[in-house]
Amino acid sequence: MKKYNTFRFWSLGLIILSAFFTISCNDEENANIQETSILTPTEKDALVFMIEEEKLARDVYGHLYELWDINQFQNIKQSEQSHMDAVENLLKLYEMEYTIMQTGIFQNAELQNIYNGLIAKGETSFIDALTVGAIIEDLDIKDLEDWMLKIENPEINNVFASLQCGSRNHLRAFTASLDNAGSSYTPQYITQTEYEQIINSNHEQCN
Repeated sequence: MKKYNTFRFWSLGLIILSAFFTISCNDEENANIQETSILTPTEKDALVFMIEEEKLARDVYGHLYELWDINQFQNIKQSEQSHMDAVENLLKLYEMEYTIMQTGIFQNAELQNIYNGLIAKGETSFIDALTVGAIIEDLDIKDLEDWMLKIENPEINNVFASLQCGSRNHLRAFTASLDNAGSSYTPQYITQTEYEQIINSNHEQCN
């Protein structure tokens, strides 16, 4: 009987100890989830700004495709939609409320003005339309670069790095089309050195 009671004592002790470690691990895991789900005001601003900037690209390319019937605009428009989806997934992950506006409409006044100007320029000529494509990707690369310097959240930075990779590929595509049309592009946002490094390097595989 004594041995039986001793066995029950140790069994009960193991159960209590196991429960303690399980609770501790769960508490630690929940704390980590809560910690990573908290965004700084800058990170929140970055997500809202970038989904609108990717929307700007998608909306402009959609309009220019309808106007000039250039498949390049349609293909890259679809890519920009995937970029929007990637940022929207982050907004949902961090439970941020945001409503995507109708085509050509933006919450950000600066992006609204840029959109209006690019549409007007892109309607002028075939060359100007391709130039607008290069301008958008040039701007996108620069803005993503600036945001990533301000953000420490690795999940957001990984997505932004992937978007930037895609923008470099798009910039290569538009500048190549301009070259084939006997024209060229001068960067307006990134440096000339960075621009040359991009267009003189190969197409990238973006995650």
